[in-house]
Amino acid sequence: MTPPVPRAITQATVRAVEAVRAQDPDALDEAVGELAPLPAEQVGLVLGAVLRLLLEQAHPDGLAGEDVQAVLVRCARSNAGWLPGLDVGVLALLLTGALGVHQMADEAPPPDPAAVARHAPLLVADLLAVTGGTVGDYLAAALSEIAVAETMELP
Repeated sequence: MTPPVPRAITQATVRAVEAVRAQDPDALDEAVGELAPLPAEQVGLVLGAVLRLLLEQAHPDGLAGEDVQAVLVRCARSNAGWLPGLDVGVLALLLTGALGVHQMADEAPPPDPAAVARHAPLLVADLLAVTGGTVGDYLAAALSEIAVAETMELP
């Protein structure tokens, strides 16, 4: 049985990705309203793992800077017309964070939880269109990977 917080992250993320696919800003706002109040560290960990898995699936031979830029441009272009307030900078931070490239401490602070909850599903939906599969499958794989990593960290 999945603990309550991971279950809530999974359910809200699935709804958010479905809203992105339908280009429904109201449904996305509703899903963001469910996802943003959840523990930011856990949401970021799960969504980052999902994005990393999708990027690895989409680019099995490795990722070059041009590949990351292509994902960013494709995602921004496909969502800019229906989603007011799209922030390409947040998309870029989420992509680089998923790849383990973190911003420097003296740079701008990380995006707020609502920005993460609004923008991560855009990238997930974009990459799912490339890789196939379902968001639920990637969420399950990410949660499993996180559970294994947490088990290995125990003394």
